[in-house]
Amino acid sequence: MRSSSETRRDTDATGTGTRVRTGLIGAGIGPSLSPALHEREGAAHGLDLTYRRLDLDVLGVAPDGVGDLLRRARAQGHAGLNITHPCKQRVIGHLDALAPDAAAIGAVNTVVIGTDGSMTGHNTDWTGFRDGWRAGLPGAATGRVVLLGAGGAGAAAAYAMAREGVGVLQVVDVDGDRAAALAASVTPHLAPGAQATGHPSPELAALLPGADGLVHATPVGMAEHPGLPFDPALLATRPWVAEIVYRPLDTALLGAARAAGCRTVDGGAMAVHQAAEAFRLFTGVAPDPARMLAHLAELITAEQEAARVA
Repeated sequence: MRSSSETRRDTDATGTGTRVRTGLIGAGIGPSLSPALHEREGAAHGLDLTYRRLDLDVLGVAPDGVGDLLRRARAQGHAGLNITHPCKQRVIGHLDALAPDAAAIGAVNTVVIGTDGSMTGHNTDWTGFRDGWRAGLPGAATGRVVLLGAGGAGAAAAYAMAREGVGVLQVVDVDGDRAAALAASVTPHLAPGAQATGHPSPELAALLPGADGLVHATPVGMAEHPGLPFDPALLATRPWVAEIVYRPLDTALLGAARAAGCRTVDGGAMAVHQAAEAFRLFTGVAPDPARMLAHLAELITAEQEAARVA
């Protein structure tokens, strides 16, 4: 007999597979690659997995209506849902429980619905960054790390760096107060003797040359925000560079970092590893991140080809 903490996985009508209903709640999520990524991995495991977009804009639902969407999905037999902007904080008040890491970060991107109907919030963004960073940059030094960008992705990366034993984490953001707030929030999770500090963007030029590594967590480099987030000459000391942007996979920053001799990991690593952990939570099945990385690359390449033809 399954415990109440297990997710909903039902034998399909043919009796040959397992049906799993999942999805994504957020605004403007039409271009999301998550449905294809999850459904392809489900098929590889013989699961009849469906992943629906519940787009607030399309449904005409205000962000505060996230609770109603969750309850509707629960009634429809969903095993869980991913949560994205602008609901990662708003969803918390509608949940029965929070995993410790989600509580520490103050944001939820994955909700698991138990067989008893209970809804538990998780954060797989931080584990996604951690696992992608570990795989892509094994042995990377963490004595002093600069984090550029103090938004949601930056918060997950900051928590991951704290858990990975960073010595000094220097958070830089166009909003210096936001950088300071993130540094303060992550401080309780640092190892004894470690520290986190917040800085406005103009201080990046003085900070980066002394860093072992850089985590880039701003929108600069996305297809709709092309370019570099800073003067690439600052990479002359060759810190490792972890990118969070994944569309495109090869950003201008990664190109500049490689040219400077830096070790790099692209944003696809975080995107896939966070999806892989959500998949595991939804299904109870261990995914294959390498296969999911290959699928993501295929999906992005196809998207770029379609855009060129158009």
